[in-house]
Amino acid sequence: AVSEISAQVRGPKIASLARCVPDDVDSAWEAIKGAERPRIHVFISSSDVQIMHQLRSNPEQVLETAVACVEQAKRYCDDVEFSPMDATRTDIEYLYELLEATIEAGANTVNIPDTVGYAMPWEFAQRITDIRRNVPNIDRAVVSVHCHNDLGLSVASSLAAVQAGARQVEGCINGLGERAGNASLEEVIMSIETRRDILGVSTGIDTRQIYRTSRLVSDVTGFPVQPNKAIVGANAFRHASGIHQDGVLKERTTFEIMDPQSVGW
Repeated sequence: AVSEISAQVRGPKIASLARCVPDDVDSAWEAIKGAERPRIHVFISSSDVQIMHQLRSNPEQVLETAVACVEQAKRYCDDVEFSPMDATRTDIEYLYELLEATIEAGANTVNIPDTVGYAMPWEFAQRITDIRRNVPNIDRAVVSVHCHNDLGLSVASSLAAVQAGARQVEGCINGLGERAGNASLEEVIMSIETRRDILGVSTGIDTRQIYRTSRLVSDVTGFPVQPNKAIVGANAFRHASGIHQDGVLKERTTFEIMDPQSVGW
């Protein structure tokens, strides 16, 4: 699948994801080598509970493996991303050490995942702030975030991270993903575009393609979009209350903070 995408899609960076296992990194490169702008993204668990129970390893070995696999990926292509999985439950001092070492090894992007959707948005923002203050070579990498929606906070946490300095957000159209899903990209995008006044950044995305993209993803996956889903749900721009209808008929902005056409309705 990644090979087909790499061969056919031109323009954006195409990333291939691999565990920090040498054979996986080799396979990731085989899949991505035909891309116009290839990226290898490697990840390894970093929290104590994951290291002990899933990897059955120790922090020293994890750091050594992470560095070795970033270096391996860097020999294949210049664009390398590293993720310490379960970063929000990882000891913060160890997280600093792991990020510094992998950036030194060649990671251009370091991704901070809230893998189990555990963090509160303000707590996650503080973690991003602390990383930017305490990892000496952080200026050599883009800070990315990857939030899961177990507590329904993935979009809020992603936006809090952007305000704290993150400049890449990972997510899925319609909020698809493991368990309760990943951050809903359409919500992240339109929050950034609608509230540039406080976030001070933009995405460069053609937002008019959002609605049709959402419908395509829904058709392909068989996951329906709930009617009251923000941005792309059937009710997102419908007004049922008489007071709301009256306001919108007189002046759309009384009850609509976005023009429906701006997302492709």
